[in-house]
Amino acid sequence: MRCPFCGNDDTQVKDSRPTEDNSAIRRRRFCPACGARFTTFERVQLRELTVVKSGGAREPFDREKVLRSMRIALRKRPVDADRIDRVVNSLVRQLESSGETEIPSKQVGEMVMNHLAALDKVAYIRYASVYKDFREVADFNQFVETLRSDVDADAD
Repeated sequence: MRCPFCGNDDTQVKDSRPTEDNSAIRRRRFCPACGARFTTFERVQLRELTVVKSGGAREPFDREKVLRSMRIALRKRPVDADRIDRVVNSLVRQLESSGETEIPSKQVGEMVMNHLAALDKVAYIRYASVYKDFREVADFNQFVETLRSDVDADAD
């Protein structure tokens, strides 16, 4: 593993342990060249996933992109970072175990929205406002009304 500080190729593992949900190995590393310490994570990847954009473009699935978008939606919300990580791990496992190697971006977006809806309603609305490309206040109001009617239906 290359040192991210000085670029030295010879780093040493000082400590290895599984993450809380056992989905990855956390390794603390040390660079003998510059003395820096850093952490790496090793995750199982069942298959190479490709995201097919709405315009037909294809790009490799990026777990960090999903994590980043969820963190933005959950910014300043009372949700623990470890919980967000577990949700993203669950989402990635669902995608990998689906058997498909090409996944429409719409499916990824819908899965993120479903997970956010269960995690935090405010983050769900934030994400939906970008994902569904609300153009006007009326779009936002219509979405919130749909949520209200879903909540009322669940209460009955």
